[in-house]
Amino acid sequence: MLAGELYLASDSELAAEAMRARELLQQFNQTAAADREGRRAILRQLLGQVGEQPSIVPPFHCDYGIHISIGDRFYMNYGGVILDCNQVEIGDDVLCAPYVQIYAATHPTDPAVRLTGRELALPVKIGNNVWLGGGVIVCPGVTIGDNTTIGAGSVVTKDIPANVVAAGNPCRVIRSV
Repeated sequence: MLAGELYLASDSELAAEAMRARELLQQFNQTAAADREGRRAILRQLLGQVGEQPSIVPPFHCDYGIHISIGDRFYMNYGGVILDCNQVEIGDDVLCAPYVQIYAATHPTDPAVRLTGRELALPVKIGNNVWLGGGVIVCPGVTIGDNTTIGAGSVVTKDIPANVVAAGNPCRVIRSV
């Protein structure tokens, strides 16, 4: 799975990791709003790496958690989804508006292979000081460079360089900053 090769999500080891994540997510999503330290403690159990002062507003959903690395001062607003069937690396000072979705998970485009139930996943990397607007979808295998803003509703299907504003479906560079 982490090598970008076909895998079965029903594999017993993966199923156990997914169950662990679901149990921690249930705790996290039911934690009282005032219990910031409780939420952060759960995030440190759930995620592979957690920087200083993370803030994720429930509800939050992910596949395994352990393949997610977030930097310092990461903020994700309501309804965030990170499908971490491969590594998802997020830098420092990243802001995610409501309903941002980050997908490392994908499926084969060959219909015969897809019918086997095997899946694919490609790593995602988001640099430092990135802002993802509301409803942004980041697709598998994408890298977004430092200091970049992605406009609301964008679907990021290809790499976006550093120091730009980009938007659209598919997302494209609008201007440099």
